[in-house]
Amino acid sequence: MSKKKRIVIALGGNALGNTLPEQMAAVKTTAKAIVDLIEEGCEVVVAHGNGPQVGMINNAMIALTHEDAAQPNTPLSVCVAMSQAYIGYDLQNALREELLNRGISDMPVATMITQVRVDEKDPAFQTPSKPIGKFMTAGQAEEVSQKYDYIMKEDAGRGYRRVVASPKPAEIIEIGTIRTMVDAGNLVIACGGGGIPVIRQGNHLKGASAVIDKDFASCLLAKELEADSLIILTAVEKVAVNFGRENEKWLDRLSVAEAGQYVKEGHFAPGSMLPKVQAAMEFASSGEGRTAIITLLEKSREAIQGKTGTVFHA
Repeated sequence: MSKKKRIVIALGGNALGNTLPEQMAAVKTTAKAIVDLIEEGCEVVVAHGNGPQVGMINNAMIALTHEDAAQPNTPLSVCVAMSQAYIGYDLQNALREELLNRGISDMPVATMITQVRVDEKDPAFQTPSKPIGKFMTAGQAEEVSQKYDYIMKEDAGRGYRRVVASPKPAEIIEIGTIRTMVDAGNLVIACGGGGIPVIRQGNHLKGASAVIDKDFASCLLAKELEADSLIILTAVEKVAVNFGRENEKWLDRLSVAEAGQYVKEGHFAPGSMLPKVQAAMEFASSGEGRTAIITLLEKSREAIQGKTGTVFHA
């Protein structure tokens, strides 16, 4: 029997919806796309974002402190953990149901609550830039800044939002358990929302007030699991240069060198396509024969068959 192709899938926010009802509906479609890949003979590991979800949880926890003065504020790392659990709950049930619908009854599905170590000296902590939570007035921003020591920034005339650091992932704490589960044939959901950010202090892991980019965390997960491919699912079928202009060009295949040149030329928006391209480049250059693909969720089966998507190679 030939060895199965091991794939790490990084799900974007469009795969999960923005509210609880939207999420329950979205994961059914997402599960179909993932099980399509399993039917193609792939061994799949799932990672996902948590942008809307962690913001919603953070807002709810702040509201609780307003209702009950005895309630302490909930650290952002705990909010990330909560988002991992409730996204995993919906996603693993949708995956299990879809597997059974297709007659696959011997594949356990499990969510691993995953901590990811970051470097406390990462320069991102000096320049927090990732907005989370709701927009506030100047007065509200001043209040939470004083009360919770939040860093608040004005956002393009729309109000003020909390900004936090987005450091690079350095180590997946639970990687040994994840690897054991994957090797045993489990369908594993891990590194949700980029992982719970933690800083190592001796034997203690301290939660960090940060969010980790899910594409970089997925790249690290794929490298640690010695995956063959990293598939980053987003809102476009392929990567483009000169996006939105008359000379827009959609790309089928990109070497790491070509992609690097496009990055230097500023073709990819920071906080949007840029981290996806950078993660794809990093994985494709991390080992012989490794590729990364950026495409739409509903095109993932066609992408793994080589029919669409942008493929990154060394």
